[in-house]
Amino acid sequence: MRLSERARSVEPFHAVAFAERAEELARAGHHVVRLGIGEPDFGAPPAVREAMREVMDGRPLPYAPVPGIPELRAAIADFYRARYGVRVDPDRILLASGASTALVLALAAVIDPGDEVILADPSYPCYRQVIPGLGGRPVCVPTSAATRFQLDADSVSAAWTERTSAVLIATPSNPTGATIARDELRAICGLTAAHGAWRIVDEIYLDLADHDAAGRPRSTVLADDPDAIVINSFSKYFGMTGWRLGWCVLPEVLVEPVHRLAMNWFLSASLPVQMAALACFTPDSLALSEKRRLEYVARRRLVLEGLGAIGLPVPVVPDGAFYVYFDVSPTGLDAWQFCERALDEAHVALTPGRDFGPTTADTHVRLSYATSGEELTEGLARLRRFVSSLRVPSGGAR
Repeated sequence: MRLSERARSVEPFHAVAFAERAEELARAGHHVVRLGIGEPDFGAPPAVREAMREVMDGRPLPYAPVPGIPELRAAIADFYRARYGVRVDPDRILLASGASTALVLALAAVIDPGDEVILADPSYPCYRQVIPGLGGRPVCVPTSAATRFQLDADSVSAAWTERTSAVLIATPSNPTGATIARDELRAICGLTAAHGAWRIVDEIYLDLADHDAAGRPRSTVLADDPDAIVINSFSKYFGMTGWRLGWCVLPEVLVEPVHRLAMNWFLSASLPVQMAALACFTPDSLALSEKRRLEYVARRRLVLEGLGAIGLPVPVVPDGAFYVYFDVSPTGLDAWQFCERALDEAHVALTPGRDFGPTTADTHVRLSYATSGEELTEGLARLRRFVSSLRVPSGGAR
């Protein structure tokens, strides 16, 4: 018997490996400050939790419709209209067991073996694993602080080949927390559409992005490109990571094919979770989620000030998500060494750049501020002592 090439070649998600090591230390009695995983500490809004308790009253819970219950799809469509002024037909929305499932379905619908998908380096690691699993080839375009570690139209054009079938963008980005400018995103989508290729935009962190000077939310790509494929989730803005519920907005031509893929591969998302998630869109839940977004802004300020005091540069200041991507080069350690030693010596869990692509693999580390201000303050104090211990007085020896 043998393993498939797919199983042999897939890489681990290193953030999870560091989280597991952090758990081992915690079980041994150590207080570990966990800044490695992008998991909001707030949890689901109270109305959602109460709705789930009501749903779990012993009533029959059959399979949900493949694309999701109509009430929730309509609520999401209403959310797009109220928040962004964009009209989305609920029939174009498909609920899935997390954004990851939605992304797999979208990619499966648009790439064939040998097709290429252009994406930024650094970017979310699972992109680079899912695409080859479906027979495609990820074309990872090196980016820099000059483009906020995002693709631009010039870099997409330079990477284009006759095999390009899609461009995959995340805004805000994981690991940097940086958005892509609306004009640049519009230019990339226009270029991609002109080539007859698909635009897949991961907006899982969009509702956490900073508002503009007039207090308006950052716009969805659908405002400028109604035929883009959009991926989103209840995990981040609504704090529902473990509930595993996401969605995609599909162009009409993809609705029926993606439904057929979903019914054969995953069937449908959890019915009780969908029913409870309706409570996300009540006025109280939305107001609470906005209050939490502002709390992330305060936490970001705390982290940026703390890293600056330590002497760890942040080349791109985030304006969305809850991540800071900082440069560890001044310490003399590479990113993996820094994360290993920070965990073992200071009991602070972080994520090395190796997860996000080769361009910043050795130089950068991701910090998640999806935890309390108290924990962030403690973690930064520990990192300051740890980094100070690496520095040797002039003329000294290490």
